[in-house]
Amino acid sequence: MADALPRPPARRRLLVSGLLLGLGVAGAVDEIVFHQILHWHHFYDRASGAAGLVSDGLLHAGTFSAAVAGMALLADARRRGSFVPALWWGAVLTGAGAFQVWDGVVHHKLLRLHQVRYGVDLTGYDVAWIVPGALLLVTGVVLLRRSRERPAALR
Repeated sequence: MADALPRPPARRRLLVSGLLLGLGVAGAVDEIVFHQILHWHHFYDRASGAAGLVSDGLLHAGTFSAAVAGMALLADARRRGSFVPALWWGAVLTGAGAFQVWDGVVHHKLLRLHQVRYGVDLTGYDVAWIVPGALLLVTGVVLLRRSRERPAALR
């Protein structure tokens, strides 16, 4: 029985909304700019060009789905009157920053699925990708912590 399950608190729904939208937008910007427009890499560069294109399509489908789900949860929160800007923006920035840091550290360095660019010194590219991601992540976490100090804003 679906009615017997407790509904998630409004705060959690708003947090998930922002995280999904932030992740989705950051992933879409990465995929559109670096994969499609600049042609610097594919999501998975360790196979044929066709596998790279398929991996880009899957990444794009995933980021688009995350963004749509985040917007749907945002619309629901606004409809219910439970929108708290600091909480939501903190979650958006946290999601975007987490995507960039995860992509730069895990995908690029640890798993070596792809690099930002090939045939060049990667240091500047890595710094230009990971540092802004870390700044977004830290800024988002600070906003989230500040929003916890006012829990009465969401019931």
